[in-house]
Amino acid sequence: MNIQDRIDFDLLDAQLVALTGNARDKLASSAIFVALLYDALPDINWLGIYVSRGDTLVLGPFQGKPACIRIPLGQGVCGSAAQQMKNLCIDDVSEFDGHIACDAASKSELVVPLFLDRRVVGVLDIDSPLRGRFSTRDQQGIDKLCRTFEKTVAEHNAQLATTDAEFI
Repeated sequence: MNIQDRIDFDLLDAQLVALTGNARDKLASSAIFVALLYDALPDINWLGIYVSRGDTLVLGPFQGKPACIRIPLGQGVCGSAAQQMKNLCIDDVSEFDGHIACDAASKSELVVPLFLDRRVVGVLDIDSPLRGRFSTRDQQGIDKLCRTFEKTVAEHNAQLATTDAEFI
């Protein structure tokens, strides 16, 4: 059995709910979400959230080496996923036209858009030093975790009676 096949995404989902349920703070919840995934996923060298600020994605909470601070929508894997409003899984980033190399060690990448009120408000970006690191099972499990995280942020907004549609 491959080590990636041993990831219990249902357990991670329950842990995410338990850790963020009473946080009442989007920044703290974002940081916990990133730390939980970075700790649980093997063969990852960078994991973080980029948040939407107009026509740009701006670096939010992350784990790993320093990274690009701003990514224009439509550029790189993150900007493309946000603009297209769909998950992008790139088995070999050297084959992605316009890839933005924040860490030269990254060989594959998974980017999942994050939504609030049907608007892209950011992306979860996960890099690996291994080509082809992300299986279909990983993609589905991480997508499910992102949907749980979106619900957490929406609930924080409702509890705080805020109209602030930004994640952080």
